[in-house]
Amino acid sequence: MVYNCINNIQSILFPFRCLLCGAKGAREMDLCPDCRNSLPHNHQPCALCAEPLSPGAPASSLCGQCIKNPPVFGKVYAPLLYQPPVDHLIQRLKFGYKLAAGRLLGQLLADHLLANQYERPELLLPVPLDNKQLGIRGFNQSAELAAHLSRKLQIPWNSRLLRKTRPTREQSGLNKKDRKANLRSCFAFDNRAEYQHVAIVDDVLTTGTTAEEISKLLLKKGVTRVDVLAVARTPPFS
Repeated sequence: MVYNCINNIQSILFPFRCLLCGAKGAREMDLCPDCRNSLPHNHQPCALCAEPLSPGAPASSLCGQCIKNPPVFGKVYAPLLYQPPVDHLIQRLKFGYKLAAGRLLGQLLADHLLANQYERPELLLPVPLDNKQLGIRGFNQSAELAAHLSRKLQIPWNSRLLRKTRPTREQSGLNKKDRKANLRSCFAFDNRAEYQHVAIVDDVLTTGTTAEEISKLLLKKGVTRVDVLAVARTPPFS
């Protein structure tokens, strides 16, 4: 109720404007209907990792990788593809400090989860940054998304229980083998509250290496189900 009142006041004092074209926003979003309809949706995702499948693939199909080697996490929810203009919005959030983009992306992800009757977890865990990354960037974009999801879906979130304990190289540009080595044993998780069902929140899922590494840790710490909530999914590497 309070959150809705705040939204109503903000919409009067600061009308929503489309972050892509500048037109009037709709449905309490900084996005107009035309631009929303033009977003690259992940219409045919793998039923586990949400990797985009070939057009015409049957519903609930699995990608070749998930058939051969299923991930340890339960399911990825990623409604959009990491293509223009979604990549632009994510980059504006991460590197342009455009927090309004984080609000919009969080709303789009929340709408997707609600439309799919997502079984809500006990806790949302944003993918953490190490202290060096956090100091340079000044904020964690995954935490921004988790905060918006928490408000919209009424799910608690916590950015302190899951930590990154050491600096790592940037994952972009690394192959899957090097990504795994880069992230090995770099996360820590406090599960004294004995959470059973949690969801990892991130902006983009590429190879799934980060989600896999975190999920292995969470399962070792007593969690029984790990979902991955990402705004966008990239196509597989060639």
